Amino acid sequence: MTATDPALTALAQGWCALSLLHGRIETHIERRLQAQHGLSVREYSLLDVLSRQHNDEGGHLQMKQVADAVVLSQSATTRLVTRLEDRGLLSRYLCPTDRRGIYTDVTEAGLELLEEARPTHNAALRAALDEAATNPELAPLVRAVEATRPAAGC
Repeated sequence: MTATDPALTALAQGWCALSLLHGRIETHIERRLQAQHGLSVREYSLLDVLSRQHNDEGGHLQMKQVADAVVLSQSATTRLVTRLEDRGLLSRYLCPTDRRGIYTDVTEAGLELLEEARPTHNAALRAALDEAATNPELAPLVRAVEATRPAAGC
């Protein structure tokens, strides 16, 4: 394969379209969450991921797992956790069985804000997808997103 190979060109164009769709959706959701709830998309995602933890075996996520789930580096995730903790939306505590481990949980205030923000998030997502579906280049990707039914996650 060469750089001018039609298959690579098509692949690059597909990636460009996917990147464009992602950017439009994220920007649309970000504006709505910020305006109505004072949350960024990353903050919302972090609250959502952490709200799905449970106290059973393997129920708490390690910081690397959280970072992977919100698509941030571990250091950026730690800074994000600290910001939300400072706002009273998260709390951290030592793992009872391994004093080296630190768990992060969503506080009641964090859960309340998440539940208030969820309809805004979902409506903004729907609106962004509906708008993107009118673009012939993005419409197939929108259909693919709508057809996807993940077992877990956001």
